[in-house]
Amino acid sequence: MAAKKTPGVETQMLIRKPVSTVFEAFIDPAVTKHFWFTKGSDKLAAGKTVTWEWEMYNVSAKAVVKEIIPNKKISIDWGEPATAVDFMFQDMGDGTTYVVIRNYGFTEQGDELISKINDSTGGFTTVLDGLKAYLEHGIHLNLIADKFPPAAGGHK
Repeated sequence: MAAKKTPGVETQMLIRKPVSTVFEAFIDPAVTKHFWFTKGSDKLAAGKTVTWEWEMYNVSAKAVVKEIIPNKKISIDWGEPATAVDFMFQDMGDGTTYVVIRNYGFTEQGDELISKINDSTGGFTTVLDGLKAYLEHGIHLNLIADKFPPAAGGHK
């Protein structure tokens, strides 16, 4: 009998920076704010709950940090209803880092599940694109702020 496969999302990107730099970009909200949320309540640490804010949308989310393996993995639960997110960092040995983000544990079904998976895929792809531009080139692309401009109907 085949095992039931849990629906999930996976996005990935090569970042041309050392693994310690890329890992810290997700740990420290002073860096993360340049490519993802606008404000974070604290640095990520195992067992800690932090709040991330997207001030332009008046939206926030709690992230519960389940596990941190320095320069290798960050695991959190976040959102309502909560889903699991694993950020994995692979040192490519040449000063570059391969980042894989997996989001899983969705409870929705049917069209709701498809919509959630589409939103998650697009969101985490945008995060990685912004991360790459910021860390490699020092460019703050405003991708998150520009994803749902008010004139186009604002945040979903």
